[in-house]
Amino acid sequence: MPFKKLKINLTLKPNFFFLLLLWSLGCVSPEAQKPLNKQDTYFLQQSAQRNKQLLSAEQNLMQKVMENEKATPYLASKKGFWYRYKNKIEPSTYRPKKGDRVQFRYSIATLDGKMLYNEETLGSVSYLVDQEDLVPALREGVKIMQAGEVVVFLFPSYLCFSYQGDGDKIGINQPLRFEISLDTIIKTQTQ
Repeated sequence: MPFKKLKINLTLKPNFFFLLLLWSLGCVSPEAQKPLNKQDTYFLQQSAQRNKQLLSAEQNLMQKVMENEKATPYLASKKGFWYRYKNKIEPSTYRPKKGDRVQFRYSIATLDGKMLYNEETLGSVSYLVDQEDLVPALREGVKIMQAGEVVVFLFPSYLCFSYQGDGDKIGINQPLRFEISLDTIIKTQTQ
């Protein structure tokens, strides 16, 4: 009989120690990991500084364009671009909202007016507002327009083709002049 007791105690002890070990390791709180590379922070700071300098230079270029075109004043948007009306509809009627279908034509030029893509090249665009993929400049531009209006926009590069360009005529980090003609707005049924 004593031999059987010893056998039972030996099988319980390893399980007990294993459970005790798991319990003690589970009570240790995790420590926060520290950055492995402090140069990442430096890179981000330098990148932010370059972007601020780029935006400042682009804003200076747009200010020069606006000074040269004083006949029709430009208006500032909350999104960081400037615009002026070539054909404004009065009184104000309806502006596109999310889900509306708009039909528009546009052209793209450099800030100094050199044509890159004309309306014939780009064609007419049908766009479901804020529900389809489109260059941010166009997406934001059509939302401030009414059907029948023609607006000239000065967009910083971050709203256009940014650091990529278009691989053809539009360069890297190039601010652009867009002229948009909003032809129609088809309201969604829920409005």
